[in-house]
Amino acid sequence: MYRILIIEDDPDIRAELKLLLENALYQVDTIIDFTKVIPQIQNASPDLILLDIQLPGNSGLNLCQEIRRTSEVPIIFVTGLSNPMDELNGMMMGGDDYITKPYHAPLLLARIAAVLKRTGHKNEVDDSYQFVWKGCELNLLDGTLKHGKLSTELTKNELRICYNLFSRAGQIVSREDLIDDLWDNQIFIDDNTLSVHITRIRSKLKEIGMEHLIQTRRGQGYLI
Repeated sequence: MYRILIIEDDPDIRAELKLLLENALYQVDTIIDFTKVIPQIQNASPDLILLDIQLPGNSGLNLCQEIRRTSEVPIIFVTGLSNPMDELNGMMMGGDDYITKPYHAPLLLARIAAVLKRTGHKNEVDDSYQFVWKGCELNLLDGTLKHGKLSTELTKNELRICYNLFSRAGQIVSREDLIDDLWDNQIFIDDNTLSVHITRIRSKLKEIGMEHLIQTRRGQGYLI
């Protein structure tokens, strides 16, 4: 799973970005102390950085230039500055992409995946976003389950549940683990709601001829 570092001083935008990326199944770190940013970046060892330009005490453009002295980590500017010259400066300082606020969430996620592929992580990105088990494929990028030529779309909650099951294929995943994961990502769900979601996932699996993929282990949880 890829690790993304958010460097954004607005706490609301920072929290919004963190939730969006975690729901897209990224690992996410944030920086809230802007006095010594470079050591924090080095400690986080991210696969990609989302960087604001207007930061307290420093410019994101200068920070990008500092990062480029020692690292080729992909950097996407996410900023309220929409002037074409600002975008040009960002790319000249070493940025890999430039997105203006307010951003469109699906577009931001698509651009992140594109930058990771473009910067030499194509096979790793493909591997981390696709799981295949017993002929059934879970694709995290488009949120689908596929079997042969058949495909079905998943909701955000269903996608996270399927990710937990596919990433631990052949192992029992407890109901408590599934609920804890959804709660950690601020998707509010209880035991009864989990049962409803599992039923809906099974119904979608039936549409693609994989209705018996998810097994229930009474008192233990689920496995595929």
